[in-house]
Amino acid sequence: MTTSAPRNPLGVHALVWAGNTSHAEVERAVERTVAHGFDLLELSLHDLDGLDIAHARARLDQAGIEVVCSRGLAFSADVSSEDLAVVARGAELLHRSLVATSQLGGGVFTGALYSALGKYGHPLSAAGRANAVGVIRELAKEARGLGVTLGLEICNRYETNVVNTAREALMLADDIGEDNVMIHLDTYHMNIEEDDFVRPVLDVGDRLGYVHIGENHRGYLGQGHLDLTGFFHALGTVGYAGPVTFESFSSTVVAAGLSQDLAIWRDLWNDGDDLAAHAHAFMANHLAVNASAHV
Repeated sequence: MTTSAPRNPLGVHALVWAGNTSHAEVERAVERTVAHGFDLLELSLHDLDGLDIAHARARLDQAGIEVVCSRGLAFSADVSSEDLAVVARGAELLHRSLVATSQLGGGVFTGALYSALGKYGHPLSAAGRANAVGVIRELAKEARGLGVTLGLEICNRYETNVVNTAREALMLADDIGEDNVMIHLDTYHMNIEEDDFVRPVLDVGDRLGYVHIGENHRGYLGQGHLDLTGFFHALGTVGYAGPVTFESFSSTVVAAGLSQDLAIWRDLWNDGDDLAAHAHAFMANHLAVNASAHV
């Protein structure tokens, strides 16, 4: 008797549906996530003060879907800064975001937790890197007590100067030295920084804990030039069984300020339902093919 391989949870970023954290927008994000058959909703905590955590938790529990939380930091709260007051603000914001993740019922808190999310005008300093390592190490210890795993999302050079490649992320995780810190790959960023879409997956191996799927232009999957077939095959090769989450942004949904922060200068879509239905089918098909190939 043969058994099928376990299915990766399929996720979608809330910004495909919801432009803010109002009750109505959170409810819409949860409802549309369920309607399109996703298992997981990723909530960005960029507007943590505006998020009604109890309300969101109730809607998530009622819908029976998982939640993953993510965020980046502002330059005024950059834990890779040499200014210890700035580092302290970042550490406090990460602490609050971790607590919110736990209160929402999430087991993963990920993103560019190690720096500001934006273009730097200088290389990372040794002192700044040491500050980031220290903050994330303490955050990981706190996270362990809450049953939360931290993710180091690898972002491109225009969004951080700390971690741009899988190998850099592995070195940072090694220096942090906590076993509840995992690596988070994102195909959009990999397209800019990595040599290919296979070797980084193999390098990370069983330390891979979360995946973002996004096209080179943040539009419909398969309509860009990314080697997503090779990427999914590599996931199968390392036996990755974790979440695969679709991420895409359009100013049709995302509020003006955040759209500017994300550099959404042109929209590749204006219908989140059509986009999400296509993404779900695309990811499910590639995972099914590779599951069969690696049985």
